[in-house]
Amino acid sequence: MTVDGCRRVGLIGWPVEHSLSPVMHNAAFQALGLGWRYELLSVPPGQLGAALADLNAGDFGGANVTVPHKSAVMAYLDEIDAAARSIGAVNTISVQGNRLLGHNTDAPGFVSALCEAGLELSGRRALLLGAGGAARAVAYALAQAGCAVAIHNRTAMRAAGLVHHMQDLGLCAPVTRMPGETALDELDLARFDLLVNATAAGMWPHDDGSPWPEALSLPSHWTVFDLVYNPLETRLLRQARRAGARTIDGLGMLVWQGVLAFELWTGQEPPADLMRSAALKVLAIRR
Repeated sequence: MTVDGCRRVGLIGWPVEHSLSPVMHNAAFQALGLGWRYELLSVPPGQLGAALADLNAGDFGGANVTVPHKSAVMAYLDEIDAAARSIGAVNTISVQGNRLLGHNTDAPGFVSALCEAGLELSGRRALLLGAGGAARAVAYALAQAGCAVAIHNRTAMRAAGLVHHMQDLGLCAPVTRMPGETALDELDLARFDLLVNATAAGMWPHDDGSPWPEALSLPSHWTVFDLVYNPLETRLLRQARRAGARTIDGLGMLVWQGVLAFELWTGQEPPADLMRSAALKVLAIRR
């Protein structure tokens, strides 16, 4: 898309106040001399259609989409790219003319964060917590990279729906779910070597939360990736470090999915290091 004059982009979700996307993207816009502005677009359930109509009618160049709208937003878009359709979730919208196009930058952003951490995915066995929009992107990315995935979710039916969707895609590695309402302390944890938290447990302002029971020690051979980035050091990551496991925080995924979204909106490559440092400054203030 050609960059012409002042354009707006924003984050559609509920809630959105915790997001670091505005400081990341606005720092990149300023660094590249673009007259763009990123803002928060708080959209409660039931008002998504109206928000998308505003997006198409105004001076918007696009938007990011977060919980709880990543799957529901697909019904309002004019076109959805192949990866986002396979995942079943959209986290980035680009506006082209009077058309809204849906993309998913979460999946490649997640893989980029793992590559940045030096983690090879092929042949690994992952336990994925959650079955929402972020979990869909993670399950897709892991299985495409040759990592077997088992999904654990509070609602077994939702996990089953995600598994069936992924199995129909014929991915490189299997995606399964833990049986019934199996509790985490009932699982054979030794069979896994990667844990990914794709739930909101532990996210600001509920920093004391964790998807992992305090009484259950995490295996020391695990790598634990928490998609939550605010706070940067979640309770889950502290639990993992105490157990001797390797940890990866959620900031890398946030930055890399943002880089890809920025490119979709502007056609330009943003300074990823600047986006990361802008986010870190805010996190340091909030700590």
